[in-house]
Amino acid sequence: MTTSRRRAAILLSIAVAGAWAASAAAQQPLSDLPSVNRGPVVLDVPYDEAAPNSQSLTSDGFPRVLDDLWASRPWFWQILPNNLIYSSYLAGPKEPRIGSVMYEDNVDGTLWDTTLGGRASILRYGSDATVHPQGFEVQVEGAAFVRLDPEDERDMRSNDFRFGVPLVYGIGRWQYKLAYYHNSAHLGDEYMLKYPPPIGYTRINYVRDCIVLGASWYPLDWMRLYGEAGYAFYNAGGSEPWEFQFGTELIRARPTGILGAPFLAVNGMLREELNFGGNVCTQAGWAWRGDRSEKLFRIGVEYLYGSDPQYEFAFLRQNRFGFGMWYDF
Repeated sequence: MTTSRRRAAILLSIAVAGAWAASAAAQQPLSDLPSVNRGPVVLDVPYDEAAPNSQSLTSDGFPRVLDDLWASRPWFWQILPNNLIYSSYLAGPKEPRIGSVMYEDNVDGTLWDTTLGGRASILRYGSDATVHPQGFEVQVEGAAFVRLDPEDERDMRSNDFRFGVPLVYGIGRWQYKLAYYHNSAHLGDEYMLKYPPPIGYTRINYVRDCIVLGASWYPLDWMRLYGEAGYAFYNAGGSEPWEFQFGTELIRARPTGILGAPFLAVNGMLREELNFGGNVCTQAGWAWRGDRSEKLFRIGVEYLYGSDPQYEFAFLRQNRFGFGMWYDF
């Protein structure tokens, strides 16, 4: 056999062997293939919040899961969950959040009130909805309420401190809370040194340790009505046991997108030491709500009439109008 014929025979043998191996592999059942452990699929957001495709969008461009904000969803245990079942009242002067208001008062001129704090969910047995989760929840809240005087070297006139633990339950359009909070008021050091009595204001040791029972209801997706009653089992500085708070909020419940949406909020507070008088605070402006959370940023105007919300000056009155910004997270 010549060399060329020998090479051709070898190549033909290799080709036949390759074809036979390929045919055998094709006929091997998939069940005989070695298993592959792919591991768990981990998302950084819940399944119903994952990036939607074009078929799962509403006319507003947001996930269809936001069509029914009150739909029943699975309940399970969650540590440090997203969002809140019971959120802070938008126009409540003593609610924990980050906020700042510069205003003109008819007596004291220009003043600057700032709130540094927040409200967080620690433990929940309930749903993990993007908007209005439901279930049982343990929260913590805290804030410092600081007043500065821009016309007097930005001296600190006063500050209030608040800390609380609300126990919350939400079902459908209703939310309830049973809470404890401590509030104490303090006169600013700079103010006391510059204006000692009788020139300035005599400090009072205003303190409240209070139990609160509250309820919140959404008759419409964009409308909230709420009310609460508080009883302070420890009082000082002229504080007396009973207090009441109530109000309404009109604001878009779903994500607003970059354009935002208008809002209006009104809050009233009555206290026993003021013969059940108090103050009314109204806010109006523009708001932005996050796409995958209830984080809320607002800018707008504020008008407050009645007792001073800084408890160091609890028995004085204000009639003030200003501009502010607020962030709830």
